[in-house]
Amino acid sequence: MAKITYIEHGGTEHVVEVANGLTVMEGARDNNIPGIEADCGGACACSTCHVYVDPAWVEKLPARDDMEEDMLDFAYEPDPVRSRLTCQIKVTDALDGLVVQMPEKQI
Repeated sequence: MAKITYIEHGGTEHVVEVANGLTVMEGARDNNIPGIEADCGGACACSTCHVYVDPAWVEKLPARDDMEEDMLDFAYEPDPVRSRLTCQIKVTDALDGLVVQMPEKQI
C-alpha cells in the first residue's frame, strides 16, 4: 500500500492509499479523484490520465517506455521531464509519498 497525493489543477489535494499492483490511474479512478479521466481504461491508448510528477519523484520512477512517450505527445502541455501517464506507473511500497499534479485539462 502506498499513500499517494493527487493535486488538482486548482490546488485541491487528495491523499489516498493505493494497493500495490494497481496503477496510479486506478488509484485515482477508485477514489473518484477529479482530473484523471482515463478514457482508454489504462491501455496507454490516450493521454487522459496525464499528470506532472513532483520534481522530487521524477528520478525515483521507472523510465517511460516508447509507447508512453508517444502518447504524451497528445497530452495537454506535456513537460519533457515531469509528465507521465498514470496508467503506466505501477504502485509499490517504494511509491509511498508520491505526489502528482493534474494539468489544467485532459485531451
